[in-house]
Amino acid sequence: MAALRNLSTDSLLNHMVHTPKKHGVSADGTIAKTSTASSRPISVLFVCLGNICRSPMAEAVFRSITASDQRLGQIDSCGTGAYHEGHSPDPRTMSTLQDNGIVDYEHSARKIQVADFDTFDYILAMDNENAHDLMRLKTRVIKNKHAGLNKDKLSAKVMLFGDFGGKKGEQVADPYYGERNGFADAYEQMVRFSNGFVAQVLDAPK
Repeated sequence: MAALRNLSTDSLLNHMVHTPKKHGVSADGTIAKTSTASSRPISVLFVCLGNICRSPMAEAVFRSITASDQRLGQIDSCGTGAYHEGHSPDPRTMSTLQDNGIVDYEHSARKIQVADFDTFDYILAMDNENAHDLMRLKTRVIKNKHAGLNKDKLSAKVMLFGDFGGKKGEQVADPYYGERNGFADAYEQMVRFSNGFVAQVLDAPK
């Protein structure tokens, strides 16, 4: 996927659909209930380039670790590009998940949507380039009042998922062109990052 990164912010914005495809899904796969601002569940979106390797793995692992946690609302994943839109995750992602006991995950790849920046509380990128693209998009969405989001501030906090892993700035290498052990390495990171998110965000003293 690294060879496909020559994207401009304008091209990403111009081809966005204004409403996300899969929303309202809680950590246990049920529909998240509407709640007050003080008790509103936290929504999380995981992002890589094509949404078939890293970000779906992150979503699946996070769902598994946080299953039935009522503090979480919508959980989803997407890509900054539409190269694999509508496709299932890479077979190596699925086999890695299955080897680790996650056997019920299903996903259809999608591209980041304008509305995601106001729907999710955390948008977690797999690497610095993903994070950079997302920050530029968020800035443009605010500047252009894009898709009816006439706001000076959007709810999404864009950051690296690896920031929750104990080593600030840790990235998840794209395993797409590599061997299967790259997927195993990514899985280990997703578990560590997910546990870090729970400790630092969900379990942190209020």
